[in-house]
Formats: sequence, C-alpha cells, structure tokens
Amino acid sequence: MKIALLPGDGIGPEIVAEAAKLLERLRRDGLRIETETAPIGGAGYDTAGQPLPDATLKLAQAADAAVMGAVGGPKYDALPRHLRPEQGLLAIRKSLGLFANLRPARLHPELAAASTLKPEAVAGLDLMIVRELTGDIYFGAPRGRRINVAGEVEGFDTMLYSEPEIRRIARVAFDIARKRKRKLCSVDKANVLDTSILWREVVTAVGGDYPDVTLSHMYVDNAAMQLVREPKQFDVIVTGNMFGDILSDEASMLAGSIGMLPSASLDASGKGLYEPIHGSAPDIAGRNMANPLATILSVALLFRYSFARDDVAERIERAVQTVLAQGHRTADIVAPGERAIGTREMGDAVAAAL
Repeated sequence: MKIALLPGDGIGPEIVAEAAKLLERLRRDGLRIETETAPIGGAGYDTAGQPLPDATLKLAQAADAAVMGAVGGPKYDALPRHLRPEQGLLAIRKSLGLFANLRPARLHPELAAASTLKPEAVAGLDLMIVRELTGDIYFGAPRGRRINVAGEVEGFDTMLYSEPEIRRIARVAFDIARKRKRKLCSVDKANVLDTSILWREVVTAVGGDYPDVTLSHMYVDNAAMQLVREPKQFDVIVTGNMFGDILSDEASMLAGSIGMLPSASLDASGKGLYEPIHGSAPDIAGRNMANPLATILSVALLFRYSFARDDVAERIERAVQTVLAQGHRTADIVAPGERAIGTREMGDAVAAAL
C-alpha cells in the first residue's frame, strides 16, 4: 500500500504527523504500508515556486492513495492567483481525475453537546454528502476580469456542467445510497440556473436505473435551511461543486466541530486523496492545539475506499470512538470545565486505542 503524505501548510504538518503515527502503528501490525512525503500548497511554492510541484504530482500519481493536510495562509495572500496555495489543491484534484468528493457527517454521541443545535435535533445524525469536484464554477471557462463599456472593472466566472459529468457523480451517489438507507436527495437551483435544470434532468434519468432508491430534489437554499432545521431527514445528498462546498461545511457544525469531518476524493477506479474538510488554521499552527481526528478518520476512509479494507477502517473508527468515550477532547470540542489535550496527545490516544 503506497501512500503519499502531503502535509501542506498551517496545521497541516501537525495533523498529518498524527496520521503517519497511525499508519506506523498499522505497519507494526503487519500491514505492508509504504509512505513518502512531499510539499503542496504554500509549502510547494516555498520549495519549488509553484503550489503543486512536478515531483509532488508524480508522487501522487505513482501512489495508491494520498493523505493531505491543508493549504493556505496569510503569507501567501499577495501572490498572483495561479501561485496561491489553493491552486495546488485544485490542480491535484483535476490532474488525478478526482471527481467524486465524499463528505460524511456523523455525530459521535459523546459530542452531542458540542453541536450548536439542540441534542435532540442532531442525536444519531449520520449523513453523506456526495459533491462533484472537478466541474462547476470553480473550473468553468471563460473566467477573469474585463473592462465594460462604461469603463468599469467586471469579474466573471462560468458555471458549467456536461451531461457525462453529472451522470457519473449521480451514479456514485446512487451506489452509496443503495448501501445505506436507499434514500438520495439531489440539491440544485433549477428554478434559476440552466446548469441546475440539466443537473436535475440527468440525475432523474439515472435514477431510473436505481428503482430501489428513493430520489428527491431540493433547492440549495432550502437544503441549507433544512440542514439546521431537521438534519436527520437526509441520508445521502448529491450536489455540484460550489453547493457541496458550502453545504458540507455547514453540516460539519452539526457534528460538533469542523475538526471532526473527514473526506475522500475519488477517481473512477477508487484511487483517492483523503483530507479533513477544515482549513490550515494558521492562527493555531505550531501550538499543538489542532484536532487531528478528521485526518485520522480520513485515513479510515482511505482503507475503506482505496484498499477495500473495511476491517481496518472500522478498527480506526472504533479507536476514535473509544478515545471520545474516554473523555479525551481537543480545544475545539471541549466542554466548559473540561480539560483539553493537544494534537500529539490525541494522536497518541488513538494509536493506543487502536
């Protein structure tokens, strides 16, 4: 199992170090795991003058899967757009063909009080957001700036989806729904956007091949409201790149903290890039304060989706559950009066529970 480690910026190196600690523990148990580390994002720019160095891309292409930390930070804000750290993330997703982004949002019982919603509204929450990752307004062309007839500056982006792009992400979502509660909600803005009208038509057509899955449709503004009004009505949500970006971050707060949410970005064959959904948090970088559990749970997804080792994935998830049951908390999930532990201590606790 060849795994590329891409720490990135901010707290990225700290949380990926805890993932590496977990992989080393599994290696000692007999799993044949090889790891190699490479820079991406701001670290890539510092090292090679670009956010996705050629050597990093080659390593990711040769690996069976990759674990990433986070990218970005204020020191890079003045760089031209094509050199910004976030462009490294977008570029590796595009280069590896990672079109399917899976973002599970599960509330651990011990963290019900950490959610901003009432415990009765979120208790038992377990949903999956399937986000299309390589299309939509983030990648559509043309884009840029121009001077209009009045001599004023305009910025423009193109929201674009093709029928094949929608069909393939819909099939991923239907397949996942079939393995869960057989319920899929497709989120769009078909009352306003032509792109969303096509999205709804194609998802509905694909649904004809899945008669055992109940398909519903919802406008994105209503979906945002329903996620905080009655989140447990959802099981699997499928949506486009921009809507999925926003909704999955909203869903993270239902689970108590954005520091608890893992993600998987997959290509057509199951090769994936696994990362927490949170950012680089430069304000706490280097202070041993970051929550590594989203990264550790991303490693669980890695074993489930890229290596088809549900047994290892479940073992990691049970270890996280055990640590939470023991009362271990980082600063983002600690309750008033409780003592917070650091990034390294949380990683040690999970490794011990494993």
